[in-house]
Amino acid sequence: MTLRFDLDDQKDALLFMADHSVAESGVPREILKSTLDDSRRGFWTVFCISFVLNLLMLVSPIYMMQVFDRVLTSGRVETLIMLTLIAAVAIFVLGQLDTLRQRTLTRIGLWFDQRLAIPVLSSSIQRAHGTNEVSAEPMRDVSSLRGFLGGQGIIPFLDSPWVPFFVLIIFFLHPLLGVVALLGAVALFVLALVSEFATRAPTRQAGEKQLAAWSQAEGAVRNSEVVQAMGMMPSLLRRWSQHNNEALQKQLRASDRSAEISGYIKAIRIFVQVAILGLGAYLVIGGSLTAGGMIAASILLGRGLAPVEQSVGAWRNLQNARAAYQRIRDVLEHGEGESEKLRLTKPEGRLSVEAVTYEPKGTKRPIIDAVSFDLDPGEAIAVVGPSASGKSTLCRLLVGVLSPTDGAVRLDGADVRSWPRNQFGEHVGYLPQMVSLFDGTVAENIARMADPDSDQVIEAAKRADVHDMVLRLADGYNTPVSEVGPLLSGGQRQRLGLARALYGNPCLLVLDEPNSNLDQEGEIALMKTIDRLRKDGTSVVMVAHRTSVISHVDKLLILVDGKVRMLGPCDEVIAEVGAARSPVAGMDTRLRGEGAR
Repeated sequence: MTLRFDLDDQKDALLFMADHSVAESGVPREILKSTLDDSRRGFWTVFCISFVLNLLMLVSPIYMMQVFDRVLTSGRVETLIMLTLIAAVAIFVLGQLDTLRQRTLTRIGLWFDQRLAIPVLSSSIQRAHGTNEVSAEPMRDVSSLRGFLGGQGIIPFLDSPWVPFFVLIIFFLHPLLGVVALLGAVALFVLALVSEFATRAPTRQAGEKQLAAWSQAEGAVRNSEVVQAMGMMPSLLRRWSQHNNEALQKQLRASDRSAEISGYIKAIRIFVQVAILGLGAYLVIGGSLTAGGMIAASILLGRGLAPVEQSVGAWRNLQNARAAYQRIRDVLEHGEGESEKLRLTKPEGRLSVEAVTYEPKGTKRPIIDAVSFDLDPGEAIAVVGPSASGKSTLCRLLVGVLSPTDGAVRLDGADVRSWPRNQFGEHVGYLPQMVSLFDGTVAENIARMADPDSDQVIEAAKRADVHDMVLRLADGYNTPVSEVGPLLSGGQRQRLGLARALYGNPCLLVLDEPNSNLDQEGEIALMKTIDRLRKDGTSVVMVAHRTSVISHVDKLLILVDGKVRMLGPCDEVIAEVGAARSPVAGMDTRLRGEGAR
């Protein structure tokens, strides 16, 4: 793929990348390298434009030399007119090339955004479900990198390599002038390096502190109800202020150091220009240099040293862009990209859990320890157990959100990790313990944020027994909802989450405490839905928050400390532990209100 600058294709490119999941194509691990490789054409274009631009910068000193050394001595007006016309044309071309360079850089920045945004978002989502590290910072990094590449901040670094070119021309005017220019350029480059080393650490530390402050602010806003209800505002503001002040102090230190060095650089640049003029005047008096050469040398020196001075001021932008690039690379390297997988035949819903063990990195005790059970199409199993017994973790393993440390979870004989994720999702419904809706309409949320199929949306809503509830909303299925919007209650969100899980008639349904926010009427409707799903041949795994659901499932699994304490047909398990006076019967009161790990 080569770099294209046609922005009319942006939408089609993004849609193509979205339809061909990055996570399935193995792109995340290689996308950054391929993006840099493919962008070479664009950067070479910018390099060539910069070369011509810097050549055209000679127009002004050459014009001044000709005016002083030829026009003023000869008095030829026609020569002055011709020189002025030539200079005007060259300067016009210079302006057009400068515009072209900026437009090219802008398109390179946008192209980087096109190529990286979807892979970074995909990898961020994967990283979040594996580490609970939820942050939009990687997307801000993509915007930061785009802004640097497409903005004015990169221009000084594109012009700085041409400083030796201008110094060399000054040498041709007179060697002594060249020596002064060379010493001035070396001094400025040394100070630029000093600025880099002096500001790198505090700038990095300021960025880290700022990220921590942003994370705290996002968490506070996301949990605003809890903050307001329990009077946590002063404590949160105090903690946020501490991180933010630390970031500001680090940033202040970096800015102070940069300002101090910038002052020295400006003073040296002006002094060198004065020295060039003074030395040039001396050489003119001595007859070894013309007046035009003296003026030209001063202009060339100013043009040659300007990018160095500007680059020091723009160094912070370069550091921020470099840090953003590093974070983007880290996110993409940790993305769970996988090679393209062959689509499998539509599954029937046979679930096999084979000695599954899950032990998070950095821990010594497994959350799930050698759990095994089978489920045939149309069967339902309830998973019960005390809080923190691993029930929610087991659900995540069943749907492939987590990968087992040992053992395997199979759907129709195929390991869930071997299924293409998009295809697997078409045949599996999942209702997590905490239901979140996305910014969109009710219909779009039920349709899993794809283009809603009206018939399937309504069918899923009816199967979840929420059709009438949706019709009572302000705009029915077109009612807008969001992740944290106040429009819907917890029970309504949970029932819409169930409808989303049922969309497309999945063959396997995994429900993590689906009745935790439901009233009695909602729970009765849920049990009717479970019964209908069983008759339709759907396999159902349900974490039971209340033991009232046991009569609606075929099997019962009691999970304690991540291990299977008992497993079998409901009647047999209940009989084995003592019928009505059993621990299972008593779970209805002991587990009420408890969550699962």
